[in-house]
Amino acid sequence: MRQDTKMPANASGFAEPAAMPAGDVGFAAGVSIRGLGHRYGGLQTIERLDLELPPHGVLGIVGPSGCGKSTLLELVAGLQEPAAGEIALGSALTSAERLARCAFMPQRDMLLPWLAAIDNAALALRNRGLGRGAARRQAGELFERFGLAGFEPARPAELSGGMRQRVAFLRTLVAGKPVLALDEPFAALDAITRAEMQEWLAGALRADPRTVVLVTHDVEEALYLCDRVAVLSARPARLVEELFVPTPRAADRDRAVTEPQFVAVRERALLALHRGSQ
Repeated sequence: MRQDTKMPANASGFAEPAAMPAGDVGFAAGVSIRGLGHRYGGLQTIERLDLELPPHGVLGIVGPSGCGKSTLLELVAGLQEPAAGEIALGSALTSAERLARCAFMPQRDMLLPWLAAIDNAALALRNRGLGRGAARRQAGELFERFGLAGFEPARPAELSGGMRQRVAFLRTLVAGKPVLALDEPFAALDAITRAEMQEWLAGALRADPRTVVLVTHDVEEALYLCDRVAVLSARPARLVEELFVPTPRAADRDRAVTEPQFVAVRERALLALHRGSQ
C-alpha cells in the first residue's frame, strides 16, 4: 500500500469546481424537509421530521445507531421516496428529480479495484457519456489540488485509506451536482487520518461551496464540518435539537475544536443525543 502524500497546505487550492455538465441545474439548490415520515413495512423509521438548509449550507445529521440517518440521506438523494411528507432540493420534488441534483457518497469508498485512480474518479463523467480521454482530462485537473498528483495510474489497493477517500470524494464532486449527500465518509479511517481528512474536506468546501448533507456518528466531526447539526432521536427518528456551529470549517481544526464556544456546543449535542436515545 502506498503511503498518503502530504496534503496541500493551501486549502484554497483544493477544489476548483469541475465544469458543470451541460443542462445541469446549477449550484443553487437548498434542502427542505417537511413533515417527513418513512416506514419499512410495519416499522416506522422516521416520523414528522422538519429541516431546512439554505443553498451552500452544510447540515450534519447525528443520532443513535439504527435511528434512520442513512435512510434519511437516501431519501434526500432520491434513492427512495418518502412514505409521508415532502423533500425538495430547490424545486426538485420527486425522487428522480432529487437524484438528478444530488451526488451520493456511501460509507465505503466503492472504488473499482480493476480501475486506476483516474478512471475511478472519472466514472460519473463516463456514465454521462463523456469519452475516456475527455473524462480523464477533466477529472485529472483536480488530482494535484486533491493531493493526488502522481497517483493517477495507481490501483485502489496501492492507495492509503485517506487517498482512497479523496478519490471517492473527487468522483462525487466531478459529477457536477449542486447537492452532496455524504454517508459517514471517514468512518473507516483511523483517528489521525480522520482528523486530517476532516480538515482537508473543510478546505475543499471553503474553496468550492456546495449544499451538503453529512451523516456521521462523530459529534465533533459534524460540529467542525457543518453550519448546523440536527440531533435525531432513536427510531422512529424525530428532531431532538438543531444546533448552530460557532466556527464551521475553520482552517485550524485543532484550535477550533478546543475553543470554549465549540466545547459548549459539543456538550449540548451530547446531552441531546442522550435525551434522544432514551
